[in-house]
Amino acid sequence: MKRLLFFGCLFSTLAFGDVRFAEPIPSIDKPREVVMGISKGDDESIHHGLSTANNVLKFYGPEKIHLRIVAYYHGIRTLLKSEKEMALRVRALQQYGVEFVACGNTMETKKIPASALTDDVEIVSAGIAEVIERATEGAFYIQP
Repeated sequence: MKRLLFFGCLFSTLAFGDVRFAEPIPSIDKPREVVMGISKGDDESIHHGLSTANNVLKFYGPEKIHLRIVAYYHGIRTLLKSEKEMALRVRALQQYGVEFVACGNTMETKKIPASALTDDVEIVSAGIAEVIERATEGAFYIQP
């Protein structure tokens, strides 16, 4: 009986529970500002980061979130044209307004020319400094 009651409560919570928005509620005029870092270069970490971005977009809606993804260190692989599967996912997210940023220091260290990056990627001198500055401006920082 206790087990049945437990699972009934669990089901009710999962079926009817929802996220309560903090004030101010995100809107077209005041979207949530989010900066995300991708610093690991293995397939699982990169795909997890891109999936996280996709989930955030689905939850808020592209008009209620401003998302910048900064790729640095080994995570720069996320933005390479030669990584066909990742490039496809990056371009799809760009269609929904997600901005991608590449770390210039990483590109210099790894000898990656700008022409090797997926189109419409912004290059900044230091990726980690970009994350810090966006967070200082009030963006939420997430690192999946």
